[in-house]
Amino acid sequence: MRYLARPEAELTLPLVNRAVEAAFSEHGHGLVQMPPKLYVTIGTGDFRTMPAYLPSAGIAGVKVVNVHPDNPLIGLPTVMALLIILDVRTGTPLAILNATALTDLRTGAAGAVATKYLCPEKSIDLGMVGAGRQAVALARAISVEKEIRTIKVSSRSLSSARRFCKSFPGIDCRVVSPEDACDTDVLVTATPSRVPLIRDEWIADGTHINAMGADAPGKEELDPALLSRARVFVDDLKQAVHSGEMNVPVASGLYHPDRVAGTIGEVVNGLLGRLKREEITIFDSTGLAIQDLAVAALALKQKGGIELQFP
Repeated sequence: MRYLARPEAELTLPLVNRAVEAAFSEHGHGLVQMPPKLYVTIGTGDFRTMPAYLPSAGIAGVKVVNVHPDNPLIGLPTVMALLIILDVRTGTPLAILNATALTDLRTGAAGAVATKYLCPEKSIDLGMVGAGRQAVALARAISVEKEIRTIKVSSRSLSSARRFCKSFPGIDCRVVSPEDACDTDVLVTATPSRVPLIRDEWIADGTHINAMGADAPGKEELDPALLSRARVFVDDLKQAVHSGEMNVPVASGLYHPDRVAGTIGEVVNGLLGRLKREEITIFDSTGLAIQDLAVAALALKQKGGIELQFP
């Protein structure tokens, strides 16, 4: 069994985006095995176990990942993860990967794929609410799919927002209010908020939103009225109802899962999509174990030693 401390070292963003896109496609065709995440509350956060089998890549495994929003105050990442890879024939453990950076990459790729299919513009102004590691990964991955003219970033921490902008020296990046960040073609929310940060009236027709931060029960970033006004797509409906952006509105009776247009996998497969240019689209992302396996398959191929099949 091998341990990979930096499995992300040789990966490129275009390859990661395409791998996650392919995994979404398989999910859309119903070809994967992936039960919903299991949550355990510990300390000031939680950890989740995320098992899955991705047949196209010939890979199976389980990720154990924590989310502790106060960690940066003591010099630790909010999110840390390990991924265990199993032999699909025998169940033998083959490798353990440090999946902290891989989690950032696959999260970024998810937002990028959604933006590719649901934003009709080729050149965009990008709004970011949240300025942490995953926000940086999201903006970088989206830049592979769209030309970014400007970035407007909002964060509770001015220093974090400024640090975010330093990650994009070739782009006009401005620190703004949450409302100003909404005056963009694509809005990305990537915070651990438990109260809505984005008001319905701030969002113009035609905007695409990647709602990435709500990934546990009780979290929400968007005004529930915005969900009712928009065409909503999810990565996985069961997970979204339990812990995605819609979990609080569903629990309080302000939104019903029947209103969801479909999954991002169905969008990738050409079955669903934006109906008209002026409608608002929302991608409610909870993060799927198959995304982790897809990126792990790439990393293991790059490092060598374990043969995996991936298109």
